[in-house]
Amino acid sequence: MKLTVREMAVFGMLGAVMYASKFLMELAPNIHLLGVFTIAFTVVYRRKALYPIYVYVFLNGIFSGFASWWIPYLYLWTVLWGAVMLLPKNMPPKARPLVYMAVCAAHGFLFGTLYAPAQALLYGLSLQGMVAWIIAGLPWDCIHGVSNFFCGALIAPLVSLLRMAERNMSRGN
Repeated sequence: MKLTVREMAVFGMLGAVMYASKFLMELAPNIHLLGVFTIAFTVVYRRKALYPIYVYVFLNGIFSGFASWWIPYLYLWTVLWGAVMLLPKNMPPKARPLVYMAVCAAHGFLFGTLYAPAQALLYGLSLQGMVAWIIAGLPWDCIHGVSNFFCGALIAPLVSLLRMAERNMSRGN
């Protein structure tokens, strides 16, 4: 996965946009565009989408601290990336927006469950403690999943915009 200088610059900026969007939306807990960006970048850039995703992850650590809460971020967004990589590339155009919205929502609903194993390992939680941690977070995961579903309506337009920008860049415009 060699990168060109242009790709390094683009992926750095896209990762920074992810971080800025999260920062600007922090007043609304568990409502953000990170799933939207992760899915759109994965649809357009495929394997290389990991670059802007991890630029975001490391910016988050740099500005908010590389603490125990950050460790699950090393895999949480990769799970969403992997789920999108498994989607068929030739989905019917009318199905794409709903599928992307559903995948985005599923990641939000499962966020606490995906986060829990790291918490259990870091804090020595038993299986029962981990399950209790997941249950305690369910209201937040519900907010996260529902908001991801509605924010997911932005994925298809963002994919179109990114593809158009890529076409223009490849033509030298």
